[in-house]
Amino acid sequence: MAKLSLVHKVPTQEKVVAFTFDDGPHPLYTKELLDIFHKHNGKATFFMIGEELNMYEAIAAEVHMAGHEIGNHTYSHPDLTTLTIDEARTELQRADDTIRKVTGKHVLNFRPPFFGVNDDILMLAAEFGYHSIGAVNGEAKDWEQPGVDFILDHTRPTIENGSIFLFHDGYGERAQTIEAVRVLVEELDAEGYRFVTLSELFGIADLQL
Repeated sequence: MAKLSLVHKVPTQEKVVAFTFDDGPHPLYTKELLDIFHKHNGKATFFMIGEELNMYEAIAAEVHMAGHEIGNHTYSHPDLTTLTIDEARTELQRADDTIRKVTGKHVLNFRPPFFGVNDDILMLAAEFGYHSIGAVNGEAKDWEQPGVDFILDHTRPTIENGSIFLFHDGYGERAQTIEAVRVLVEELDAEGYRFVTLSELFGIADLQL
């Protein structure tokens, strides 16, 4: 059996990338992202925290209705590696139930808070049927609000077919992230890239095998 690990990119010959956003939904920043991707006819994946989704369920429903994907980012955003396996399972299950209440669909993708995984957590996610998702541009550290140029300079070198990008739309001030994403989407659109959900990205890769 292949060793389980976080997926940072998906091999594909097509010019497609997956933008992902953690820690939402948020009534301002998530809606701004919906506008950006609507303008460029693209889709993204939003890794939502169950507690935040309960607060802003209408925003989550808007994300789903617009054709974007919602992934599991736990219920209360703990480092799962500090919990017992039963506590971690409860975090994933509560978030899964909360998301399914909005979408009516199986949740397919999971990102651990702080990228906190070990073999047990990866196995647990696999039990749920999830892909465990990383990212290629972790050095952009948009969650630290390092400046728009810093985020761009540490994301642009990671761009290639099948790249998975990490950004944040909740848990704090995210104006820098929104502006950086706006710039990146415009640049990549001009270069002929398409913006797809993670499930679409995995589907494209499977077709090419």
